[in-house]
Parts: sequence; C-alpha cells; structure tokens
Amino acid sequence: MALSNSQYNALMREYEQQQRKDRVERDARVQEVYRRIPQIEKLDQEIAGSGAECARMALHGDPNARETLRRKLSDLREQKQILLTAGGYPADYMEMKYRCRDCQDTGYANGHRCHCFERKRLQVLYAQSNIEEVLKRENFNTLTFAYYDDQQLLPGLNRTVLSYMQLVVKRCQEFAENFPNSGQNILFTGSTGVGKTFLTNCIAKALMDRYVSVIYLSSPDLFEIFSKYKFSRGAEEDCEEAYRHILECEMLIIDDLGTEVNNTFVSSQLFYCINERINRKKGTIISTNLSMDMMRDTYSDRVTSRIMSSYMMIPLYGGDIRVKKTMTSV
Repeated sequence: MALSNSQYNALMREYEQQQRKDRVERDARVQEVYRRIPQIEKLDQEIAGSGAECARMALHGDPNARETLRRKLSDLREQKQILLTAGGYPADYMEMKYRCRDCQDTGYANGHRCHCFERKRLQVLYAQSNIEEVLKRENFNTLTFAYYDDQQLLPGLNRTVLSYMQLVVKRCQEFAENFPNSGQNILFTGSTGVGKTFLTNCIAKALMDRYVSVIYLSSPDLFEIFSKYKFSRGAEEDCEEAYRHILECEMLIIDDLGTEVNNTFVSSQLFYCINERINRKKGTIISTNLSMDMMRDTYSDRVTSRIMSSYMMIPLYGGDIRVKKTMTSV
C-alpha cells in the first residue's frame, strides 16, 4: 500500500504544477481587474505599503500604531470590495482558487496527507495492482443473472434466488450511487461462491469511479497490518500510514471475514475498527461465510451487536456460481 519514492515525487510534482497554475490564473484575474478598475490597483498598493507605515509609527513610539493600521486596512479592503462588486466581479475574484481548499493544493493539511493526496495515492496503487484488473472483470456492467435459479422459492421470502438477487443488485447500485447518503455499511453473508466478493467488487468499482477513496483488504491482510502496527517496535511510516488510512478512508472493504487466524487480539481489533469507523461516519463493507450466530461465537457479542445495529444486512443465497460456470464451460 506504500508509494515508491518515484511515485511519491511524481505526485508532489503534480501538486507543485497545480500551485503554479493556481498562481498564474490568480495573477491573470488580478491584472484583468486592474485594467478595468485602476482604482483597485491603487488600493492594493496602499494596502501593501500600510505595513511599512505601521512599523515606522511603532518605531516612533506610537502606542496606537497597530490599531490605526487595523482600521485603515479594514477601510481600504472595504473600498476594494465595493469597487469589485460594482464592477460585476465576485467578492473573491482576486483570491487564489484552489482545486482542494483543505490543503490549498499542497497535498498536506494539518501536518497529515490530505484526503485529495490519499485519493491520488490510491489511484496510483490501483493502477499497478491486480485489483484494477479484477474490477474490469467484476463490476455492475459485467454482472449476469444467468447462474441464479428462477424456479424454486426461497423459504420465508416467497422469491426465487433470481428475483431476490435482482433486488439485491438494485439495492447495491443505489447504495454506490448515493453513498454515503444511502447508508454507509453493508454486511454480505452467505456460503462460498454465492457472489459476495463479486458484489463488493461491483460497489468498489462504482465508488472508485466517483473518486471515493476505497481500501480493499482480505481479512487476513487487514489483521496483519493491525498486528504490525501494534507489535512492531518503531513501526515504519508506511505501516502507520496504512493503519491510519484504514480508519480514515471513505470506504473500507473487508473481504472474507473469518478466514483469518482468530484470537482475542483479532476480536478486539475488529471491534475497534468497525466502532471507530462508525463514530467517524466512514463506510465499511464486510463479506463473510459466517452466520450471525457463528460471528457471535467467533468474535464477541459486542462485535455482532455493533454490526447488527449499524449495517445493512444482505444475506445471499444459491449454489456455488464458480462450480456452475465450470460445469457450463465443460
């Protein structure tokens, strides 16, 4: 999940280019205003010279120099805004226009990598990873209902597997299109091969196409990162970054929960992860072969209780689609 030095440098060069573009565009707007409203240029010159005037006043012992400067600057800026508005310009027309207001196109905000940097980082990593190729094959456009039964009714649902899956897919599409307003968390349950991972891939692709930051991890990989972060002395920066992004990314997908080696550490970290992300209002999708009773026995009551109260539960039914595909191709 870490960028190479060359990849990191390439992203930072992109930010530097954007900053230069921001300045060039701002300077062009300023010159346009100066040409059309010369009085504003004179006001800007007066504003720029006011600091030196204040310093001279302070050196000569004027105790009111700062307050005098404050009032003068306020008056000059008010005059400038009146002229700018009267000229038909927005009040912020001469200010910098950033692509990302949070980091002002630097890539960093409050001492941390900005969410826009994280989005770019994920795009670079997805481009070189297997997941990009997987998502080209497994998405809503390639999804087919050909392997779902349309004859036998599911007990208690009065629907065939096909009818039920059509409803599920529609709900997943709406979830992805409206995220996070349509809800934030999903738990897919069901036996092997019923389509849990395929559906999570469909949602991941749809979210990534909207530039939502998605981290996709198998359950064993997730807990390996947690373990390295907790138990490795002097954890590497990349590990710390991975741990932080797992908690902060807009959507975390945990695939095949229950395939990891379970112990008390895993149970506690799973609870911390899902609880922290709920509190931060971040989305999480979990797929698992475990039933709710099995999850309760494997992890704890508080884990299952937190999931049941905050996740959309989507059980999947049917036979193993991979086996059906193999039999069809024979």
